[in-house]
Amino acid sequence: MYEPIRTKSVHSTMVGAPSDFPHRSREEELDIQLAGHLAALLAVTDELRAAGLSADLDTAVGRLTAQVTRLRGGVAPVRVVPSGAAGDLDALHERAHTLAGRALVVAASRADTAAAILSAERMDAHATPATT
Repeated sequence: MYEPIRTKSVHSTMVGAPSDFPHRSREEELDIQLAGHLAALLAVTDELRAAGLSADLDTAVGRLTAQVTRLRGGVAPVRVVPSGAAGDLDALHERAHTLAGRALVVAASRADTAAAILSAERMDAHATPATT
């Protein structure tokens, strides 16, 4: 009536059984998550910079690129060419503020002072779009 199982299960059901797939540590997972948030913030910052808002954004782009490269083990982030159509600048600032906040939470969680300071500075910069 039932066909016998002929292959090994992909799920380990035995306690203490070695697994065949790689695991990442909590720190590695947080590094990946933080690099993702900072890379997304970099993309939004590039869009704002394309609108020609401030020289401060040039500095921010450099610092964000350096942090993402560090977190990714020396691999530079993929950069997109800004569309040129700035669209709603307030929405871009709000998005950047949100991404910086997420990065700050992860940076604080992994005790990454440099990334936390950068994230907090970017949150401040995007909190009041009129000054940027």
